[in-house]
Amino acid sequence: MTEMPAAKAVGPWRLHRCDTVYENPWLRLEHHEVTTPGNTAGIYGKVCFKNIAVGVVPIDDEGHTWLVGQYRYPLEAYSWEIPEGGCPQGSSAAETARRELAEETGLRCAQLYKLMQLHTSNSCTDEVAELFLATELHLGESAPEPCEELLVKRLPLAEAIAMAMSGQITDAMSVAALLKLHALLAANQGDMAALLAALAAQ
Repeated sequence: MTEMPAAKAVGPWRLHRCDTVYENPWLRLEHHEVTTPGNTAGIYGKVCFKNIAVGVVPIDDEGHTWLVGQYRYPLEAYSWEIPEGGCPQGSSAAETARRELAEETGLRCAQLYKLMQLHTSNSCTDEVAELFLATELHLGESAPEPCEELLVKRLPLAEAIAMAMSGQITDAMSVAALLKLHALLAANQGDMAALLAALAAQ
């Protein structure tokens, strides 16, 4: 249990006390006693993640991508997603993206481009996600973690984008990455080479 100095400024908020109420190797749950921007007393629950979330959209020379299917315990539902994982703080998000891509799908990539950064659920967590595009792929052996039971499917990128648009894909990182790619392709008249050149120039 940690007591914070009285009235520590957090933007327009004032933090009076912060207690860790639960912690495991992946996250910490904090209970905050605060004064809100409206000058009322309040509480806030904050989930602090110990990893950066990473996701990667692989695209091959035929314009196909790969999705990973798995049962998500918190949702009690099956989910199709881009390959994703966690990057320890201080490690390279790009290298983690390469590793997760290989572990979950067996794919290795020669080129990796940063697509975007996002906050996955900013009302209750500080989690940051880094999303990438992988090209120049070759297929090897996958090596999922022992706790994972994954299905992997290859499909046209346009079909994966349609799944995000229709709600068949609901994972926030996957939707964001696929719709960002959709917008970038539209801005480059569907020219993948021009899109990659634009990403490389960032």
